Amino acid sequence: MTDTPGKQLLHLVFGGELNSLESVDFKDLSKLDIVGIFPNYASAHMAWKAKAQATVDNAQMRYFIVHLHRLLDPQNG
Repeated sequence: MTDTPGKQLLHLVFGGELNSLESVDFKDLSKLDIVGIFPNYASAHMAWKAKAQATVDNAQMRYFIVHLHRLLDPQNG
């Protein structure tokens, strides 16, 4: 996904340990890792990739990118 230069498209990066690899149910919601909110997809992807690579030894650990701009403005997301 390519972002328009200068346009703020917020993305949330977070992750946690899953109960199973077949679902997106977290073992402990109090231990979710909120990496941050980023102004564009490129910076969110870099943060996601760094966290995913750092936790590669734990198969249950997953990180996600949420397109907040789509939730905030669904008409133009």
